[in-house]
Amino acid sequence: MYKILVIEDNPDIVANIYAFFEPKGFELDNAHNGYSGLTLASNNRYDVILLDVMLPGMDGTQLCKKLREELHDKTPVLMLTARDTILDKVAGFDSGADDYLVKPFSLVELECRIKALIRRTEDDHFAHSIAVGALSLNNSEHTIMRDGQSLKLTPTGFKILHILMSAAPRVVSKTEIEEKVWGLDIPSSDALRTHMHSVRAQVDKPFNTPMIVTVPGVGYQVVDPNKSASA
Repeated sequence: MYKILVIEDNPDIVANIYAFFEPKGFELDNAHNGYSGLTLASNNRYDVILLDVMLPGMDGTQLCKKLREELHDKTPVLMLTARDTILDKVAGFDSGADDYLVKPFSLVELECRIKALIRRTEDDHFAHSIAVGALSLNNSEHTIMRDGQSLKLTPTGFKILHILMSAAPRVVSKTEIEEKVWGLDIPSSDALRTHMHSVRAQVDKPFNTPMIVTVPGVGYQVVDPNKSASA
């Protein structure tokens, strides 16, 4: 049985979600404001959190950042919002959200996205620790090291590096990265490039040799500089 936390203050939306998911065997909790939502998320384990952006007390973006940065909670977060501009979506993803659904939405689509997030999380559990040369990533502890030096990435940057390292030395296409990071709602054509710049600033810039390689027209790969790289 999967457990979902619904942090949403619109009673009609909450009622519709309960009526749709409970007969399917899902267990649901509901919070009507940001503070109570944060309390429930802190004290319980959930498979997915459905998070409204416009909440009384503390908005969804602030709540998500607290979950990721202060509580180190990696529960998948799907944001629900009436805001549909690119900047709004980027802000949501940068706060640590995993997916984004614009109101009004189809409950069937919501179910598909929830199941996709759960599958992605279950797949990630198989690879707790990955190493490529001197670069290592621990998924359960959410840490990254290179040459004994700790690196700090945003939640989105961590996901991107995890995807590249899991596939190494295979070249991962831009489309594959975008779909695994953002699901069906990719924020913009420049979003991946912006996040890659931030990842490289941590993984490559402080060191003598780069480990992240751009394959023009295809995508990216992580290589061990001590071995011959297939670019």
